[in-house]
Amino acid sequence: MGLLSILIVLSGVYVGWAMGANDAANCMGTAVGARVRTLREAVVLVSVFAFLGSIILGGRVIKTIGKGIVPLDRIDSPIATRIALAAMLAAGTWMVLATALRLPVSATHSSVGAVAGAGLASGSVPIMWNKFADIFLAWLLTPLGGAILGMIIYKILLRWLADSKFYNERLIRILLTLSGIYMAFSWGANDVANATGPIVGSGVLTSGQAAIIGGAAIALGVAGWGYKVMETIGSGITNLGPLMAFAAEAAAAANVHLYTMWGIPVSTSHAIVGAVFGVGLVNGAAAINKRTVRDIVLAWAATPVASGVVAYVIYLLMNQVLVALGM
Repeated sequence: MGLLSILIVLSGVYVGWAMGANDAANCMGTAVGARVRTLREAVVLVSVFAFLGSIILGGRVIKTIGKGIVPLDRIDSPIATRIALAAMLAAGTWMVLATALRLPVSATHSSVGAVAGAGLASGSVPIMWNKFADIFLAWLLTPLGGAILGMIIYKILLRWLADSKFYNERLIRILLTLSGIYMAFSWGANDVANATGPIVGSGVLTSGQAAIIGGAAIALGVAGWGYKVMETIGSGITNLGPLMAFAAEAAAAANVHLYTMWGIPVSTSHAIVGAVFGVGLVNGAAAINKRTVRDIVLAWAATPVASGVVAYVIYLLMNQVLVALGM
C-alpha cells in the first residue's frame, strides 16, 4: 500500500471519527433529553450498535457513495485516489466545525458534496448528476417522512398507551433504549459509506474491510466527542417527554432503515430532526424552538456546498504539491 493509499485510509478514519462525534446525537439524543439515559450510557450503546450496523449492512450504501456519484472505479487510479483523499479531508473538516458549533449537520451531505467538488476540480471525470438528483430528492423526503411518521406514532401512543395501566417508567426506559439501539444500527449501516465510500471506489479497500475500519472510527468518535450535539437534539428543538422521544427515535430509525435497504445514502440528522419536529407539532407550533430549527436548516443547506468548495480547493492544492513531488 502506497503513501497515498495510507493517507486515504487515515482520512476515512478521520471522517468516521467526525461523523461519530456529530451524529451520535441522532441515536440517543432524545433518550438523553427525556432523562431516561445518561450521556455515558448513550455513548456506549450507540458505539456498539453503530459498529454492528456498519459491518452487517454497511456495504449497500458504500457502493453508492464510492461509485455512484463519481465513478472512481472506472478512472485512472492516481486521479481516483486524489479525489478520494480530497473528499474525505473536506467532509471530515466540515463535520468537525459543525460539531464544535453543536449543530447536527448531515454526514451524507458532507460526503456527497465533497466527492462532487473534488470530481469537478479534477476536470477530467464525469459527475453522475442523475444519481445526484435521486439522492437530493431523498434528502428532501427524509425530514418530511420523519416528521409524518413521528406524528403518527406519537398520536397512536397517546391514544393507546399514555393512559394504560401498563405504562410506567420502566416500560418507557426499555422502549427508548430499544428505539435508540435500532437507530444506532440503522445509522451505522447507512452512514459508514460516508467515511469509506470513496476509499472503496478508489480500490484501496474492499467493502468489508472498509465497513470494519469505518465502523470502528465511528465508535471512537461517539465515545470521544459524541455528547456535544446530543444536547441540541435532546432539548434544543423542543422539550421531549418520554413518549415523544420514543416516537421520534422509532420514526427516524424506520425511515433510515428503509433507505439503507434501497442503497440510498440519506441523512440521519434530517430523519431525527424531522421526527422531533413532527412530534413537537402534535403539542402545537408554540412548542417548537423556531430559532434552533432555523439554525439547523441553514446548516443543512450550507453543508453540501461548503464541503464541495472545500474539497475543490483541497484537490487543487494537493494536486500541485503531489505533481511537484513527482507523485
